[in-house]
Amino acid sequence: MEATIALLPGDGIGPEVTAAATTVLTTIAHQFNHTFHTSTHLIGGCAIDAHGTALPEETLGACLEADAVLLGAVGGPKWDDPRAAVRPEQGLLGIRKNMGLFANLRPLTIHPALAHASPLKPEKLQGVDLVVVRELTGDVYFGTPRERRQVNGEWQAVDTMIYSEHEIRRVAHTAFKMARGRRQKLTSVDKANVLESSRLWRQVVMELAPEYPDITLEHLLVDAAAMHLITRPASFDVIVTGNLFGDILTDEASVLSGSLGNLPSASLGDSLNRHGRPRGLYEPIHGSAPDIAGKGVANPIGTIGSLALLLRYSLGLEREAAAVETAIYDTLSAGHRTGDLAGEGTRPLNTQEMTAQIVGRLG
Repeated sequence: MEATIALLPGDGIGPEVTAAATTVLTTIAHQFNHTFHTSTHLIGGCAIDAHGTALPEETLGACLEADAVLLGAVGGPKWDDPRAAVRPEQGLLGIRKNMGLFANLRPLTIHPALAHASPLKPEKLQGVDLVVVRELTGDVYFGTPRERRQVNGEWQAVDTMIYSEHEIRRVAHTAFKMARGRRQKLTSVDKANVLESSRLWRQVVMELAPEYPDITLEHLLVDAAAMHLITRPASFDVIVTGNLFGDILTDEASVLSGSLGNLPSASLGDSLNRHGRPRGLYEPIHGSAPDIAGKGVANPIGTIGSLALLLRYSLGLEREAAAVETAIYDTLSAGHRTGDLAGEGTRPLNTQEMTAQIVGRLG
C-alpha cells in the first residue's frame, strides 16, 4: 500500500512521542512492504509563534489532502494567558471541525502487568474492556454566544452548550454499530435531569434504539457514570456521550490503566480518503506535559497505540495494527516501563528506549 500521512507534532512532549510513532511506522513499512509518505506541519503554540495562528492554512490543507493525520499534543504555559485571543487549543478544535471529525473513539483495556499501577484494587480491573465514543464537534466547545461581557459593572463569561438532532444522531449511530461488533451493550451518558441539551440527547438516542434491537441500551447521568467508572468499570462496553462529558470521563478512565500516557484515540467523520476509508485524526489523549518536555522521558505508548488505530481505520491494515498492539502488549509483559509506570525497584526507560523495545517486538 501507498499512503500519505500528515504529522502534527505540536508542543511539549508532542514532538518526542510523534517521533517514536514515526519510528514504528517506518518499521511497519519495511516489514510489510508499504510506502508511507509523511510530511510535518505546525499546529498549536508553535504555530502561533511562527504564524500568529494555531492552525495555519498550510497545515489544514495538508490534513485535508492526506489519507490520515497523526497528532502529538498542543499547549503549554507559554501560551496559557486566559486573556489571549489566540490559544493553542484553537488549532485542535479547528482541525477537528474542518475535517468533520464528529466521533472520537477512546478504547480502554487493562494490561494485567499494570494492575498494580492503577489506584483501583486489581479485582476491580478484571474484565475491563470498553470504548468511549465522544461527540467531537458540538457542545459547549463550539456553541455560541461565547464571550465575556460587562453586566452591572462586572465581567460575565458566557459559554453555550448546544446540540442539534443530526449531531446526536450520527454519533449515536456510530456507537450503536460499534456495540454491535463488541458485547452488544451501549451506555448513553448525559445530564438530562438538569440540561435541556441533554434531554434532547436522550430523546434522540432513545428514538434510534429500535433500529438496533440486538443492543442493550442504558442511560446514565454523567455524575453516576463517573462513579461507576471507578466502582464497576468492567460493566461498561461502549459509552456514548457529549464533547465535554467525554473529555472528562476519558481522562478519569485513563487512570485505570495506570497512566494517561497509555491511551490512544481515533477521531473519525464521514470524509473518505483515496482508499475509501475514513480520513481520521489520531492522537494520544494526554496533553503536552510541559513539566517533562525535552527530557526524553515521555511515555510513547498512547501515540504508538494511536498509530495502530490509524493503520486499522484509515488504511484498513488490520494485520499491521494488530502487530503494533501486540508489540506494545509484549513489551509491557516483559516488564519494560517508562517513568510514569515504573514501580519501586524498576529502572524506567526513556522514550527512545521504550520505543526500541516495541520496535524490536514487531513482526
